Amino acid sequence: MNTKRDIRQSDKMREEYDFETMKGGVRGKYAKAFEGTATTVLLDSDVAEVFPDAKSVNEALRTLARMLRAQEKNT
Repeated sequence: MNTKRDIRQSDKMREEYDFETMKGGVRGKYAKAFEGTATTVLLDSDVAEVFPDAKSVNEALRTLARMLRAQEKNT
C-alpha cells in the first residue's frame, strides 16, 4: 500500500475556501480531550471492507483480547 500516493491524490483544496476571511479558528481545540484516551490507526483496504466502522473494529479486537487472555490462563 502506498499511502503517500493515496493522500496526495485526495488532498486537493477547493478554490472556494478562503482562509483569509475565516476568523476565530483554533488549532487543536479538542486535542486535550482525546489525549491518552483514543488511538488512531490506518486500516488496510481489505480489512476496512470487513470492518466498516469503529464499533465493529472494537468489538472484534475485544473478542480477540478475551480469547488471548483465556488462552494465556490455560497455558
